[in-house]
Amino acid sequence: MTKATTAMKKSGSKEGEDTPSQLIDARINELSDWRGEMLARVRTLIKQADPEVVEEWKWRGVPVWEHAGIICTGETYKNVVKMTFAKGASLEDPAGLFNSSLEGNTRRAIDIHEGDKVDEEALKALIRAAVALNMSVRATARSQKKPKSA
Repeated sequence: MTKATTAMKKSGSKEGEDTPSQLIDARINELSDWRGEMLARVRTLIKQADPEVVEEWKWRGVPVWEHAGIICTGETYKNVVKMTFAKGASLEDPAGLFNSSLEGNTRRAIDIHEGDKVDEEALKALIRAAVALNMSVRATARSQKKPKSA
């Protein structure tokens, strides 16, 4: 492998392994229906809302978007594309996007069905709020660490 090729590979990926972004691309392509189109659209909106987002591939095939912690996942099922926000219960949702997993204390999800119209601006605002929450939780955790005694 040349130096140029090595530099292009995502850090942490091993020789011959696809990066998380490549695996997400492959998932979108293999779906080849409205679910692939919707997952691609959601992915684009996430990147527009947070250009610093990091794509991951976890739990044997779930696209995950992170920034200072998990923002959300992008699961695909037979009849739905599900965006699960890791700390969704702590987020304001003035547009009422959350329509699934409403009973839990932590997560909230948005189930998108074929033909559903996504409020793109509201979704981007929710993504930015999730990033802000992750950043504030991380900052709070750092400030609460006590210095080690000598």
